[in-house]
Amino acid sequence: MKIFHRYIFKEHLVPFSLALIGLLFLLLTNFLLRAIDRFLGKGLGVGILIEYVALNLAWIVALAVPMAVLVATLMSFGRMSHDNEITAMRTSGLSYASIIRPALIFGTLICLALVYFNNQVLPNANHKARLLSADINRKRPDLAIEVGLFVDDLPSYGMIARDREGTIFKDILIYSKDNSTNQMTIFADQGTMEVIDDAILLHLEDGEIHELALPDYTEYRRLKFERHRIVVPVDNLYLKRRESELRGDREMNVQMMFEKIKGYQNKIAVVRDRIAKRISSQTHYTLSTELTHEEAQAAVDRWQAEIADSTELSKQDSIRLMHRASNLGRGLTGDFNLLRSYLKGINRYQVEIHKKFSIPFACIVFVLIGAPVGIIARRGGFVVGTSLSLGFFVIYWALLIAGEELADRGLLSPLLGMWAPNILLAFTGIFLMWQIQTENRVWRLDILDIFRKRAEENNR
Repeated sequence: MKIFHRYIFKEHLVPFSLALIGLLFLLLTNFLLRAIDRFLGKGLGVGILIEYVALNLAWIVALAVPMAVLVATLMSFGRMSHDNEITAMRTSGLSYASIIRPALIFGTLICLALVYFNNQVLPNANHKARLLSADINRKRPDLAIEVGLFVDDLPSYGMIARDREGTIFKDILIYSKDNSTNQMTIFADQGTMEVIDDAILLHLEDGEIHELALPDYTEYRRLKFERHRIVVPVDNLYLKRRESELRGDREMNVQMMFEKIKGYQNKIAVVRDRIAKRISSQTHYTLSTELTHEEAQAAVDRWQAEIADSTELSKQDSIRLMHRASNLGRGLTGDFNLLRSYLKGINRYQVEIHKKFSIPFACIVFVLIGAPVGIIARRGGFVVGTSLSLGFFVIYWALLIAGEELADRGLLSPLLGMWAPNILLAFTGIFLMWQIQTENRVWRLDILDIFRKRAEENNR
């Protein structure tokens, strides 16, 4: 049996590796095509680019691994079914459950590794990738001076050079901008540019400075110079790496998110206690801290009705209490809106916690559905395996996104929203295995052999 297990493992390992490499290449290429505009004109070093790609590769791996498991399972069982190896195993007395067991073990090992990856590696990578992306977006582009074109990247000045000889610019015009006190225009026969720390240093020779006082234009000055220097501060000329302890939900591990949830629960308890005390102190009604917004508003309405029907209150006191009741109602509305925002935050973190386990568990689910589909399809080719995998993965991902959206809105529990796709596909796989076991198939994929026969005819 150990030889049999090793054989099934080997049949999965090679297709899994090839599929993972192929999927990583496709997903990474798509990501780079969408993100390349962030790098253009930034003057970033190769090391920064490699780091940016490596950090974003983490979420690509988390997405590609389950799909690679599905591709490997479809290809392996498809090839074994096509070569009648499945039939030989069944003839030797092995059940379909025994045949699929090594594949399930393979999927479980990948699942456990991906759980660790999603909880320990992925959050830190997402956090660093977000910070690096923000740093790149803040970085100013390098000042590429082109002859005859205005340069407007300097924060306080604009400039144009009509000619250039090496590092020396000829016939330079510089004008000030964003200055409400005076307008300055500088002409220079030639000059050079030097980058220092967080500034640009302009060395100008043989020129004139023209200054005009603003806004009344009452004063004008003209100065000649042989040498003149201008220091232009540029805060974001270089890429500055910044640190931040603030993390989003996808940048936290499970322990961090549980601490966030606990903090929200404490805040909810404080707000609910405040609501009950406000109602009790104003209306003298004793209500539970777990009351709903409708129950709280009903208490305010009842108090307003008592005020309106009271014959013991003067008109002035009645108006004063009605005003107080209105303020209480508005305050309670604000408190319950705050509660809803806290509950929404809890849902968001619970969704992310379940996602860290449900997506890796899809590796096991994809084995359950990939093995029977591969046997029925009777094809082990990469194109067929990838096509079927893509179809099932699109269905799975669409259900997962829909479940996440509904759970974030509070229309569905995070548990059901994140695990429903796994449950649905798992039952589908078990049903297909039962159909194969009883040899009572309700659907067949032998039509895929048509493409194989046509390919063989074309090769003749």
